[in-house]
Amino acid sequence: MNISRLSKNPLITGTLIMTVAGVLSRIIGFFYRIFLSRAIGAEALGIYQLITPIFSFCFALTASSIQTSISKFVGDAIGQHSDAAAGEKQARIYLFIGLVLSVSLSLLAGAAVFCNADWLAVHMLGEARCAPLLVLLTYSLLPSSIHACINGYYYGKKRALIPSLCQLAEQLTRVGSVWLIYRITLEKGIPLTAYHAVAGTVISEFAGLLVSLCAFSAEKRISRALSEKQQANYREKLRQLLSMVLPLTANRVSVALFSSLENLLIPQKLQLFGYSASDALSIYGILSGMTMSIILFPSVLTNSFSVLLLPAISEAQGQNRHAAISGAIKKAISYGFFLGLGFTILFLISGGWIGNRMFHNALAGVFIKRLSWLCPLMYITSLLSSILHGLGNAGQVLFVNLLACMIRICMIVFLVPTCGMNAYLWGILISYVFSTLACILLLRSYILTDEVSYTAKKR
Repeated sequence: MNISRLSKNPLITGTLIMTVAGVLSRIIGFFYRIFLSRAIGAEALGIYQLITPIFSFCFALTASSIQTSISKFVGDAIGQHSDAAAGEKQARIYLFIGLVLSVSLSLLAGAAVFCNADWLAVHMLGEARCAPLLVLLTYSLLPSSIHACINGYYYGKKRALIPSLCQLAEQLTRVGSVWLIYRITLEKGIPLTAYHAVAGTVISEFAGLLVSLCAFSAEKRISRALSEKQQANYREKLRQLLSMVLPLTANRVSVALFSSLENLLIPQKLQLFGYSASDALSIYGILSGMTMSIILFPSVLTNSFSVLLLPAISEAQGQNRHAAISGAIKKAISYGFFLGLGFTILFLISGGWIGNRMFHNALAGVFIKRLSWLCPLMYITSLLSSILHGLGNAGQVLFVNLLACMIRICMIVFLVPTCGMNAYLWGILISYVFSTLACILLLRSYILTDEVSYTAKKR
């Protein structure tokens, strides 16, 4: 009975579907990183990773917050209407508005990066070889924005299968296309480069778009005729969507800017420590392209739950179920801690083997061991941040994230030039300790409220 009840819970089934897809994608991506590190080398991998902050910033500006907002309002529309057709029509209005916003912003952002690729590569990234990579990357912004909005629509309907299939399609296409390019270049005697890796990313975004469009085209058609009242409804929904999109975009763009600055400073400050430009890029590539891919691998187990936890917490708050929220906070802390502790032990034991055998790089193994202590902190912070977003406290999450970024940036600017990479690794650990404690303190009131209520009932 309990198993049957759990299987009908969309939060549980959605989390399981997303977790399975996420684990498969991470496994594929894990071996892809191994292949890429061997095929193009640590320096080229560092150049490839340098453009990641630019893409993250563009995605934060054009799609990320819009996807989350679509998810929330689609869920509200479906839940508030007893008439399924009416709810579906309202949900698609939110999707349409979100698509218009996202597509417009992605075209503007893509044009801006395309026209200023040389300047961005030299003055922001400090590496002229990134310019052609940025130009190629602009072609991925439009498809990624469109299928992000469609994924948000399905998240709002608690149908995680379509976004999960998109994720798998992207990963398989990325790996398959780069492998095919590698075979062609190998036959022609041309070395595989970071440019080819970016080409695989662009192709994968179009694959994700194709899957999401095929899925949405199979949806039941509804009337498109609009009365004057419904046209006014569009304007009202635009205002509702913007009321969430604007602060969320400010949040994520700010964090993306600080994270980009953080990633761009690392190679520069490593050169001040004494490394050559090539060695600095290699170390950065080992950290970001090899080490972090391992450390972040298990986070798929918490990320899937975090995506679906947000609307569930929002619903509980609307129904004044403070005990449920307090229980979710306690479970998130316990789940994140014990899951993270298990992976910390695993990485401490196997970090050297992973670096030497899988990446053929001893330094990657050293980094994996030193950063293994991040696992419990990362998982707890991820889950608690999702709860804070569900409670409408995006401003608090922004403040915590920015302060954490500032801690890491200060370590890079002031200590990396004299202490080297160890200073940055300590900065990462300190920033996550701060984030975890800050999130727990911000949510402490709900835990105390539940405990007081329980004591009163017991008396």
